[in-house]
Amino acid sequence: MTQLELQFNSDVPRSRNGTLHLVKLGTGTLQYRFVRARRRSIGIFVHRDEVEARAPRYVTVAEVEAFLREKERWIARRVAEAMPEPRRLLWSEGEMLPLFGRTARLTALPGAGAAHLRDDHLVLPAGDFSRWRALTLEWLRATALGVFHERVRHFAPLLDVRVPSIGLSNAQTQWGSCWRTRGDAGRILLNWRLVHLPQHLTDYVVAHELAHLRELNHSPQFWAIVAGIFPAYPEARRELKRLGAALPVL
Repeated sequence: MTQLELQFNSDVPRSRNGTLHLVKLGTGTLQYRFVRARRRSIGIFVHRDEVEARAPRYVTVAEVEAFLREKERWIARRVAEAMPEPRRLLWSEGEMLPLFGRTARLTALPGAGAAHLRDDHLVLPAGDFSRWRALTLEWLRATALGVFHERVRHFAPLLDVRVPSIGLSNAQTQWGSCWRTRGDAGRILLNWRLVHLPQHLTDYVVAHELAHLRELNHSPQFWAIVAGIFPAYPEARRELKRLGAALPVL
């Protein structure tokens, strides 16, 4: 009988070997690193931003993934414990808002109407803090949409696809999604929260979603298309996961 083991131990070093796999769980898809190791059991290790499964050579991938499905709730708990709680933004003067990978200081200005950026200050009306959140969200979403349109127009010809229609997403766990129907240019949704992050991460998400207009899957052919216009996509995926988890709650 295959021995099974669960470990939540930050002292166990993360392996630099192995391969990335996707397994379908009851609540979604889990990406995990699979490592062949000199051991007698299957081990699951939860690091801050990665699930790793280690198994001896005689254990099949199917057995490992069956074990991952069986322990789905345990894994979800440990991942949640390993990730810090995002801080909640305070709507007050001087608070720092992540913007394009840098920060903008919330700044009150008498007579200001709509939110607008002035150097490294996001200017908001003085004495009306109750409206700051709504005004800021409106500005962030409009700014994000403008950036998305520009980047989609840039990347679509490089992928030899038509420019699709674009919408904003408010999803909590997805940065983008894509629909493709016969005879039209398709539609992509992009998460407006990308406006908080460095632009190269927006570029990666845009390239990723546009590539789906050619390959509506995550096959090796799909990743080859992404790599053709965004070679650094593996690093961008890791950075997006790390920085995205640290964004404040607005």
